[in-house]
Amino acid sequence: MDVFEALYTTRAMRRVKLDPIPEEVQKKILDAAVRAPSGGDTQGWRFILVDDEIVKGKLAPVYRACMDKVWNSVYKERVDSAKEDPELAESVSFDKMFRSASYMADNFEKYPLFLFAFCQYDTTGGSIFPAVWNAMLAARAQGVGSSITSAFHFDLASLREILAVPDDDSWIFNCCVPMGYPTGRWGVSPRPPAHEVSFRNSWDGDLGFKIPQQLWP
Repeated sequence: MDVFEALYTTRAMRRVKLDPIPEEVQKKILDAAVRAPSGGDTQGWRFILVDDEIVKGKLAPVYRACMDKVWNSVYKERVDSAKEDPELAESVSFDKMFRSASYMADNFEKYPLFLFAFCQYDTTGGSIFPAVWNAMLAARAQGVGSSITSAFHFDLASLREILAVPDDDSWIFNCCVPMGYPTGRWGVSPRPPAHEVSFRNSWDGDLGFKIPQQLWP
């Protein structure tokens, strides 16, 4: 697969089939993940693949409760705004994401595979998210859809207990990546032009160019 096709079309794919992901594909995903750079080349990461039905069954209600807290805190203003004026373009866009994320919560235990990412000591995410993105790009190259969620931060105690994470504050939960073969089609997500959110040399410095249309394909 062309690298730019992977970069442009690896988007959140939350509606997936129940088909299991073969071990050979899982190997490629993890092997790509550990090739990523990390701060000081410490490689202080830990990945946990979850496909056991019992473990997923324990995680599912915890995740749903966490997402309830997400909607009622982080996104509360946007949820309320979308309800007040559902015809606004912003409301339509948010509602699409809301329904997709809610679907994932409602069907959490049905996903065939999860990748949980932990990093030791680094609270910035700089030493783990390049590896997570590598895993998601590798999944895309194998036709596997993925998304990323950090909602478990609202109940880390339950997550750590279910996954038997050591009682050691040095290991930090970063994210959960649900994976599965998507029911929908791959495509390029619509985004505002890069020049509208990018600047040069200072916070409002003139970038010097514009990108009126996406450059791939």
